[in-house]
Amino acid sequence: MPTTYRGITEPVGLAKAASLIENLRQQRPTILIDNGDLIQGSPLTYYHQRFHPEQSNPIINAANALRYDLAIFGNHEFNYGLPVLENTIQASQFPWLSANIYTKDGSTWMQPYVIQEVAGIRIGIIGITTQLVPLWEDPSHIEGLIFEDSFESAKKWLGIMKEQENVDITVICYHGGFAHDLTSGSLLEPDTGENVGYRMCKELDFDIMITGHQHREICTQAFGKSIVQPGTKAVCIAGITIDVEMINGTISSIQHEPNLYYVDDQTPLDERVVREAQEMHDLTEQWLDEPIGHIHGNLRYNNAFDVRLHKHPYIEFLQHVQMHVTNAPISCTSLFHDQPGGFNEQVTMRDIVTNYIYPNTLKVLQVTGQHIHDALEQCASYFTIQDGQLTIDPSFLHPKAQPYNYDMWEGIEYVIDVRQPVGHRILSINYQGKPLDMHGSYEVAMNNYRATGAGNFPYFADCPVVKDIQTDMTEIIADYFAEFPVIQATCVPNWKVIWE
Repeated sequence: MPTTYRGITEPVGLAKAASLIENLRQQRPTILIDNGDLIQGSPLTYYHQRFHPEQSNPIINAANALRYDLAIFGNHEFNYGLPVLENTIQASQFPWLSANIYTKDGSTWMQPYVIQEVAGIRIGIIGITTQLVPLWEDPSHIEGLIFEDSFESAKKWLGIMKEQENVDITVICYHGGFAHDLTSGSLLEPDTGENVGYRMCKELDFDIMITGHQHREICTQAFGKSIVQPGTKAVCIAGITIDVEMINGTISSIQHEPNLYYVDDQTPLDERVVREAQEMHDLTEQWLDEPIGHIHGNLRYNNAFDVRLHKHPYIEFLQHVQMHVTNAPISCTSLFHDQPGGFNEQVTMRDIVTNYIYPNTLKVLQVTGQHIHDALEQCASYFTIQDGQLTIDPSFLHPKAQPYNYDMWEGIEYVIDVRQPVGHRILSINYQGKPLDMHGSYEVAMNNYRATGAGNFPYFADCPVVKDIQTDMTEIIADYFAEFPVIQATCVPNWKVIWE
């Protein structure tokens, strides 16, 4: 549906994307693929699984109605456990591919590839899932499954498919992305094996790569291959146009071109999708407005800059949630936008998804005291003094606003002095009443985005991951209210900013 369930209609969703799909189908024969994370990731899927798991999955019903040809397992397909996933597979009127997930007896869990024949052209399609699922997922959710190396599995099954299937065109559908820039080869993130698309494109012989997982919008050609990644939430669909020239019944040339097709406010809704999802969608909307928690005190704020300058009970609440679910003694979080926000006295699920706008998960990193110091110095660079007034440093405003890259910390006490030069603004850091040991080891809860080192915190990327909780923070906050339905707003000052 065209919504992210924040109370407004948006140009997103399968119901709109389906209209684009049908337009493309009218132009030429089409193979329709979902590249993973189909059954998890929205309030609708969360509501269905939590409250009506006995009913058929509205997302799968919609995919069946749209006549999907195949799907790939994303890492989030496993979030609800194997029984739920197996029911999903059984309900799907299309195959799910998995070339790098095996059972303990050494056999592939699902079929590794499929051959689609279109107008006499044989197209071989391999499905690969990012190999780091066991790092993120609850072990009970993937019991009995072995996730093999993504690159080696792609290499193996490409060879088998080419040798045995007489294919004309080869496609890798990879629920993973790129740790390297496709043009320069430079690292974009730590090369952990999570996103090995660059190596596949550079070293393996195939024609087309469909990627995902990173939620990027990619449409390019590199190493002679057409490469796409169509964002998230169906903001667009990726299409690779294939033109085959035949001479006397023999293929003389094959050309392929990638495209991204975007939905917009004028894109009509596909009634088949609406019909399959409407009932659960309406129930979800009702549920979003039901009270799930109660606040004693004030968790509302009007001025985001003031929150970053003085701390606020809403931030302390988020820190307590992160520390509770991870058992970490230290936590950091940010305020993602500059609009008024927080929670009213009565809290609904819609309040949560409106305030926590990114699909973050949580990690606990083992960091040093020096890492914490350096991170605080980076955060302190958010402020600057202009004409005697404290304001936001331009680097956090241009070329785009980055309020989410200013973190506030809990579990330590610290002082920022904006009057000092950048890099020398942290006057003190204490932990449990003593100065922080620069060589000491500390466990810190943070969102997965920050844990990658993003936002100019590169040292975090190399820190050991103590715990990786692959549940969206919106769900974590909702679960926290289920455990503690009445919250007392508190704001214990553990940091301050000096500027005058």
